[in-house]
Amino acid sequence: MNPTVDIIYEHFPKLTDLQKEQFAKLAELYPFWNDQINVVSRKDIESLYLKHVLHSLGIAKFITEFAPNTRILDVGTGGGFPGIPLAIMFPEVKFHLVDSIGKKIKVVREVAAGLGLNNVEADHIRAEQLDYKYDFVVSRAVTRLGDFIPWIRNKFEKKDRNGIPNGILYLKGGDLREEIKEAKVKAELHPLSSYFKDEFFDTKYVVYVPM
Repeated sequence: MNPTVDIIYEHFPKLTDLQKEQFAKLAELYPFWNDQINVVSRKDIESLYLKHVLHSLGIAKFITEFAPNTRILDVGTGGGFPGIPLAIMFPEVKFHLVDSIGKKIKVVREVAAGLGLNNVEADHIRAEQLDYKYDFVVSRAVTRLGDFIPWIRNKFEKKDRNGIPNGILYLKGGDLREEIKEAKVKAELHPLSSYFKDEFFDTKYVVYVPM
């Protein structure tokens, strides 16, 4: 049996009525847009809340609040993960979702509009081409860390305004020791299994790299 939106409510009991409504609406919006522009595998769309929404919200377990107007860049967002669930969770934060595939950004924009999210901006652009600065960069396993970091190395604000220094919050799975060593960075691994008990999360992490 595939989890419903209730799995989000269980793990985040302090959601407002609006947030609950927005999370529930994902069950309509994603299947509708996915039928037109495939951004989530057909099999995974049935596990939307577990494998995409709750997975994205692993970042919201690691850092439970951001300062208002914190700027977060989501690189290689695909259909809007982790950016869309995080934008629902943190309405005071500004999210910039980018992807090199234009049709995926169309889906992101339509979903954000359907949810009434006014803290999401989405662009068809590569991260390397951006001129803006951000407090954090989030992403969901778009490539190896050693390849990812050069794309966004110069994209960070110098001043920290949150409880942890500005940096990368990367959702990734598997044995990451070699990858972190190869990237030549100091990284913290925070296992998602400490927040979520489903076996899907057994080998998945939030990788935090201060920048």
